[in-house]
Formats: sequence, C-alpha cells, structure tokens
Amino acid sequence: MHCRRGDAASRFTAFFVANMETVLDSLAIQKLLPHRYPFLLVDRIVELVPRERIVGIKQVSINEYFFQGHFPGAPVMPGVLVVEALAQVGAVLALREIEDRDQKLVLFTGIKEARFRRPVVPGDTLILEVTAIRIGSRVQRMRGEAKVDGQLAADAEIMSIVAPRDTGEQRNGE
Repeated sequence: MHCRRGDAASRFTAFFVANMETVLDSLAIQKLLPHRYPFLLVDRIVELVPRERIVGIKQVSINEYFFQGHFPGAPVMPGVLVVEALAQVGAVLALREIEDRDQKLVLFTGIKEARFRRPVVPGDTLILEVTAIRIGSRVQRMRGEAKVDGQLAADAEIMSIVAPRDTGEQRNGE
C-alpha cells in the first residue's frame, strides 16, 4: 500500500524527520559538492559516521524542474535522479575524508543492481541512506537505499572514483 500525505505513516515520517538533528545543512553540503540548483538533490545530512554510513534528506517538491515533463498530470521523480541523490549523499561521505576536496570530483563508474520499488512523488520526504562498502583515496563502493514513509523506494550499489577537478581549458591544452 502506498502512503499518501496525511496518512499516519506520513505524519510520523514528517515528525521524525523534522526532529532529526541536522549534521550538515544545505550550505555545508555545497562546500563539499560541486552540484548546484537545479541538480543538487540533497537538502541536509542528518546522520554521519565517517567512512561508514551517512543519511541525507531530500524534500521532494512539486516545484522540481523534472516534474514539468515526468509526467504531466501524474508527477513521478525519475528513478535515475533518485539514484543520483543517493550518489550525492555518498559523495559527501567520501569527500569529507579528502583534504584537497575542492580540487576533486566524485564521478560515477558504475551502478549495480538498481531496483525501483515505489514511485517518489511531490510531497514525499526521501530518506537517503548510504553505507560504505569500500572507501579508498581513489575508488569508492557504496550501497544506497532511498525510502519514503519507511518503504523502500529504490536501492543500488554505486561505484565511483575520486578524480582531479580540471577545467575544459586544461583538457584542451590551453
């Protein structure tokens, strides 16, 4: 059964999330990640165990740009963006451990066993939990789960590398 806003589970989730301590707010996240509107898909971090586990929150609003076309009259957050939100939370976990993080990017190298189990719609609070399988100075492997009202919405194993952040001019030899 899919819980809608106003149901007991949704009210509990709203209360639970509202009362969670914010470990990193949006400004702190932006100091770690290069992503900006409209592609920053995590609003705050509410739990963080360095090198082990992190939990982020994404408040899904009808004002999200992707709802204009996905789908008119029946808005659903694209599954690939749910996985991207998990990856961004994982990147926060990885980048916190790197001293020269402003010179680095975390880049996807793979997504394994991604499953989409329920739609994410406007008004949902997406709880993004990522657990480290391997965090190295260059290669990362993590397992992520996205939940709404305690129900699994999506999960995946995410692989990435930490790469130097260079500009197009450097790549073109200028």
